[in-house]
Amino acid sequence: MSRSYLDHITVTAASLEAGAAFVSEVLGVSPQPGGEHPRMATHNLLLWLGDAMFLEVIAPHPAAPAPSRPRWFALDSLGPQSPPCLSAWVVRTPDIRSAVSAASEPLGNVEPMSRGILDWLITMPEDGSLPLDGAAPALIEWQTDTHPAAKLEDKGLSLARLEIAHPNPDRVSRLLSSLELDAPVSVAALPPGASARLVAHINTPQGLRVLSAPQAINPLAATR
Repeated sequence: MSRSYLDHITVTAASLEAGAAFVSEVLGVSPQPGGEHPRMATHNLLLWLGDAMFLEVIAPHPAAPAPSRPRWFALDSLGPQSPPCLSAWVVRTPDIRSAVSAASEPLGNVEPMSRGILDWLITMPEDGSLPLDGAAPALIEWQTDTHPAAKLEDKGLSLARLEIAHPNPDRVSRLLSSLELDAPVSVAALPPGASARLVAHINTPQGLRVLSAPQAINPLAATR
């Protein structure tokens, strides 16, 4: 199987306005318009993190017809007052079906998706949940010659490291190894019963900033 790479990190929010305000407050930079996902009844905003990497803010689209299936990234579980949160991450692979077969954890079905002129394949569970409570990535295979990050404005951001905290770090590490992931990703331990946590360490024009969830508890265990 070919190596896989970190493609984007995803902030989920009850509305794009709330998600944009959260990201702007933490990073000091406002995300730019993305587009709509008709099949999921969602829309997004984007921030460049590198030549083939970006940050996404995604939310239900209030004006879109309800989808025929649960929305991705557990968006249907959000209420109007749910705070924005770094909830998911997406790994790019040139052969998504081979990567799914090699993965040590179930990542969901391979589904076709689109946004404007962009088309891709992505994994998602049928119930729209986040595999391993968000510790496991979605897999994506772009069906376009140019990565969408190439069309985003460089606002001086770059990902220094993505930390994945989970009560069973060995399980997460096995998954990353099975995906042959080549990315600045580390795994940390949380106490038994704790919820998984994603923590993105992002270089900004104002210095290093940490994006996770409001009032997030930083993992204290050694990285692996």
